[in-house]
Amino acid sequence: MDKLRAMQIFSRVVEAHSFAGAARILAVPRSTISRAIQELEAALGVRLLQRTTRTLHLTPNGSLYYDHCQRILRDIDGIETALSASTVKPRGLLRIDMTSSFARTVVLPGLRDFQARYPEIELALTLGDRPVDLVQEGVDCVVRAGTPASSALLVARRIGSFDWIACASPDYLARHGVPRSLDDLDAHEIVGYQSASTGRTTDWRFGVDGAERTIAAGSRLVVNDTDAYLGCALEGLGLIRIASYLAAPHLEAGRLVQVLSAYRSPPVPLSLIYPQDRHLASTVRAFADWLGERVRAVQPGWRLTA
Repeated sequence: MDKLRAMQIFSRVVEAHSFAGAARILAVPRSTISRAIQELEAALGVRLLQRTTRTLHLTPNGSLYYDHCQRILRDIDGIETALSASTVKPRGLLRIDMTSSFARTVVLPGLRDFQARYPEIELALTLGDRPVDLVQEGVDCVVRAGTPASSALLVARRIGSFDWIACASPDYLARHGVPRSLDDLDAHEIVGYQSASTGRTTDWRFGVDGAERTIAAGSRLVVNDTDAYLGCALEGLGLIRIASYLAAPHLEAGRLVQVLSAYRSPPVPLSLIYPQDRHLASTVRAFADWLGERVRAVQPGWRLTA
């Protein structure tokens, strides 16, 4: 048997929590996964997985073997990457998840450059901001805003950061007045944004005299899509608070006006997150390098921390 391949299959079974999930990620029949695990257990003379009709758990021997597999596979991947980085062009399918607004504003306008630079990489973009299990869903990397949760299995590469901008259309401000303080917001229409990760309307948080002050977003109008949220402000339906890189072109064109600029909050980090042991590391690295360049090129509204 191919012991290295068996280690890879075993690791994917553990990470996907099922034979079917591993088969989907590796694009092989489920029977291939089952046979490989049986042969591996027979060769080692121990049971690695405790299987029932509904659950799959590591045995104590399986947990020990998985830890060793991870170290071995990471070492091999690191050696192969180091040897091939200067001679082999990145190739293969790269699956990326990001928000539609980020894709539309940053990625899609420069995608022809990426394709010209890396003609052997195939891209599959999924758009959304729901939580993604990279391993179980077979996604290679995600672009996410905010501070990534600490994880031994994931790598977060910072590519930039942005600010939250409170703004409204000139028409809205002409009808309702310009808020000068946070207390003035009580007299204004605030468009709510429903978070896909929590299902709740996102509050506005400002830094005031070294402390954080929270403003509850209005409930008269709530949307769950960033483009629709921006559209509400452009139509004069109320105040919004949106990423500076999305607001920047509308502020420059005079379609939106920034308000409450004296009240700041910490910049929001933007990161590319990917599994530590992803075997398509060369494609992920190529995309990460290119995306950092894109963020630096699309300068308005960004803090260039990439």
